[in-house]
Amino acid sequence: MPLYFKGGRGSRLIDVDDNEYIDYTLAWGPMILGHLHPALVEAMVEAAQKPHNYGAQHDLEYEVGETIQSLVPCADRTAFTSSGSEGVQLALRLARAKTGRPLILKFEGHYHGWLDSVLWSYKPTAEQCEAGRPSPGSGGQTPNAADNLVVARWNSIEAAEEAFAKHKDQIAAVITEPYLCNSGCIPPADGYLQALRELCDREGALLIFDEVITGFRMHIGGAQTQCGVTPDIGTFGKAIAGGPTLSAVCGKAEVFQMLEEGKAAFGGTFNGNPLSLAAARATLGVLSADGGKPLADANQRGLRLRDGIRAIGQKLGVPLQVNGFGCAIALHFTEIEGPMTEYRDTLHNDAAKLRTFLKLALDEGVNILADGRFYTSVVHTDADIEQTLAAVERAMAKL
Repeated sequence: MPLYFKGGRGSRLIDVDDNEYIDYTLAWGPMILGHLHPALVEAMVEAAQKPHNYGAQHDLEYEVGETIQSLVPCADRTAFTSSGSEGVQLALRLARAKTGRPLILKFEGHYHGWLDSVLWSYKPTAEQCEAGRPSPGSGGQTPNAADNLVVARWNSIEAAEEAFAKHKDQIAAVITEPYLCNSGCIPPADGYLQALRELCDREGALLIFDEVITGFRMHIGGAQTQCGVTPDIGTFGKAIAGGPTLSAVCGKAEVFQMLEEGKAAFGGTFNGNPLSLAAARATLGVLSADGGKPLADANQRGLRLRDGIRAIGQKLGVPLQVNGFGCAIALHFTEIEGPMTEYRDTLHNDAAKLRTFLKLALDEGVNILADGRFYTSVVHTDADIEQTLAAVERAMAKL
């Protein structure tokens, strides 16, 4: 521990000691097609035989851009970056440039990249939550970066309204994971995202959905399609290219005028490189086939996994909750009553029990993320799900 890997294919990984695992980490999410998917391999081999970067325009930019535009409601325009962290920075810059305002409203437990400007109140303690001010996520962060943020509780429209009232005409944008994947796969309350949309419109702020996880995973059109709420800007990553480094920032035409008119700067040597975009074209082609059926099927298998783990917990008398929409679910060993609705609910989790379970699951050949998250790909099979549930039951029985 930690494991080192040397290979894998489909839904399986093999470590350096030749142990095989059903993989639900998917490299923290990007491997939506599993490992070594033939369509992705073919695309990468073909791209490898051409120039790997131009530092200039090429056909794949508009081909992939138009594909995204056809799938994602907010995508009047698209810009490519290499990582989700970079994509968020562009989204925030565009929002500030468009509105002329300095502040960004974010929420407790939401992760928007590792950079100083947004790594605040991601995993705050209960005491830090109650303090009512942004808490740093790392040593070495510049303290004054917090001056540009307002942090509120999620899933409470009243908390967002209070933030706007306190900082009248100063908030440029609200940024949120539309489904709180980074802190336990917690869903938005009914009507919450629509209420955020209406609040931003009323206050003259932009709404940003961080879809680095939900994009091309929850639905082929992203969470914004699933929930029926269109943000002004969306950031996408992980699943967009099936593994190679790529992120996309999509948004309304009037917002992207800030770039077109030179009112906001944006650059990056590796942005939109041919290798990554060739992978994205192949990945989006697989995911969107038959109206997005491969992705829809993967989500259904993920729901079977979620519901199966819940049933195992009930059978064995293990207090737990399993949240998620299918292709992203999360296991919580907790005695909290009622559904989990916000980050603060995760503070009641039994972290020691989770660590023990994850080790037992590895012994049973199931690879799960360290925070109890499972990602399901389009190549996980019904047999994988059944084998996983049997392994989970054996592991939980040992608790």
